[in-house]
Amino acid sequence: MTVRMPVELERARLTLAEVARRGRGTAATEAARALRSAFMAAHTDAVYDELTAGRSRDLRLAELAQAASTAFPGLVPTREQLARERALPQADKDGHEIDQGIFFRHVLRSPSAGPHLLDAMLRPTPRALSLLPDFLATGDVDLGSVRLERRGGAARLTMCRDDCLNAEDDRQVDDMETAVDLALLDPGVEVGLLRGGEMTHPRYRGKRVFSAGINLKALHGGGISLVDFLLRRELGYIHKLQRGVLVEDGASWRTPTLAKPWVAAVDTFAIGGGAQLLLVFDQVLAASDAYFSLPAAAEGIVPGAANFRLTRHAGPRLARQIILGGRRIRADEPAAALLVDEVHEPDRLDRAVERSLERMRGPAVTANRHMLNLAEESPDEFRRYLAEFALQQALRMYSTDVLDKVGRFSAEKRVQPR
Repeated sequence: MTVRMPVELERARLTLAEVARRGRGTAATEAARALRSAFMAAHTDAVYDELTAGRSRDLRLAELAQAASTAFPGLVPTREQLARERALPQADKDGHEIDQGIFFRHVLRSPSAGPHLLDAMLRPTPRALSLLPDFLATGDVDLGSVRLERRGGAARLTMCRDDCLNAEDDRQVDDMETAVDLALLDPGVEVGLLRGGEMTHPRYRGKRVFSAGINLKALHGGGISLVDFLLRRELGYIHKLQRGVLVEDGASWRTPTLAKPWVAAVDTFAIGGGAQLLLVFDQVLAASDAYFSLPAAAEGIVPGAANFRLTRHAGPRLARQIILGGRRIRADEPAAALLVDEVHEPDRLDRAVERSLERMRGPAVTANRHMLNLAEESPDEFRRYLAEFALQQALRMYSTDVLDKVGRFSAEKRVQPR
């Protein structure tokens, strides 16, 4: 299906292509970005309909951006431009991802295009579908940075990047989404568990660690992307943890998604992205010596959807202390009760986790969590937040202060918790 473009859109498309040929420089770049934003403000739905054949095709973030670069030259960077930039340290890039941020801001803001993109991102990934038959047969898969095991009706996801304290990069985001898809698609799974594995890092050797957040070394090296990490993380596996995976199984009149309750167990620390994750879990348990922090503001970036969700969990004052002031919350202090359901001595955490998994297997849990999630966070509110996040995070990635911080970080030889 081909969508017929209005004449004014065809003319605007030609103007975009001409601006893209004008070369570089601050003034030219600003003018080009102003034009791209104006173009999308006027034609978002027409652009999206052309790229998705009238919303009959479900394109994921990267697929949509690639299609846009071909159909509308100059609107977003090409595959070749992104490949060249990917090989460079963050400080040496031209910042083409900002143009992707402009594009996705407008797409997600659209009341028609935005929900369609959210649904496309809730569908199972091709990788998960290819692995599903073997996982159903064996109940076990090692994805590299994540291990998944089905045992006792529970899908147990273990983050096992022992080389970097489970600091996330593009690879781990892909592995996590695959694991979440498999857990949700497996009819033998009633509840999911996320926990960090044992580390080999000298300072934490033999200890479980939940997550050190974004991999700053990868960020400096140019290995953290706006689309495949920062946006995919929020619209992919984290959104699926909350809403479920979108399937068409003949029972869509009941609900179009397969969703299950999730438990998180925090050992040692949940920093940055690790702390963000906890905000979508149904139960969070922590060891008494663990702590939580969101140092993204100090690092110069936006902590995903934490700004959107943390106020609901902790209230506006504590949320600002954590996000703007960098306050670290210890599991054994009173404020932790706003973030964690149960705190146990480390040697008792395993047993507490099993009790929690058993509770979450109740027959009415899934229906009630569905209604709680709808009451607490509507899809439209989430979509509008992510629209602004797409642009603001892209701008922060290429800001002078962030490039200076990650440059200093690269001089360190080891990944250290922040």
